[in-house]
Amino acid sequence: MDKVGIFAVPAAVFVIVVFGLIRGVPVFDAFLSGAKEGLGSAVSILPPLVGLVMAVSMLNASGALDILSSLLSPAAAFIGIPVQDIPLALIKPVSGSGSTAVLSQIFKTNGPDSFAGRVASVMAGSTETTFYAVTVYYGAVGIKKTRHTIPAAVTADITACIMSVLTVRLFFY
Repeated sequence: MDKVGIFAVPAAVFVIVVFGLIRGVPVFDAFLSGAKEGLGSAVSILPPLVGLVMAVSMLNASGALDILSSLLSPAAAFIGIPVQDIPLALIKPVSGSGSTAVLSQIFKTNGPDSFAGRVASVMAGSTETTFYAVTVYYGAVGIKKTRHTIPAAVTADITACIMSVLTVRLFFY
């Protein structure tokens, strides 16, 4: 049973190729066409993605994340969010790798079984890299006006942050 995972992807590719050949599809030509289209999508989303990465780097390097965390700490304390988890709540909608680094730091400082560590774990698992996802997916299809997407997604992230505290309190404390 351990070996099933090793063969899953090659088996899926084999089935797709055989199915395409049976249906008379020029499989290699279809692959090349899809690869060309994928490369075009990658090129079209590269500028907004570079801008997003640069913004996250500037946010971290400038100390703005620390300032924003300290400004939000009274409101977070009122809600019950541990002060240590505020940077995670702020960086997760922007950067997945940045939030993983913050999560690792929370674990190193407080421990994964602490209240802050458990809240951070639930928060990391229940929030989304909203701005990254909007940049990539909307950029790939050329959508410029996001309309209600950003407010709805940020509201969902805020809700997930609040619910992570309530969930940890309900099930662990």
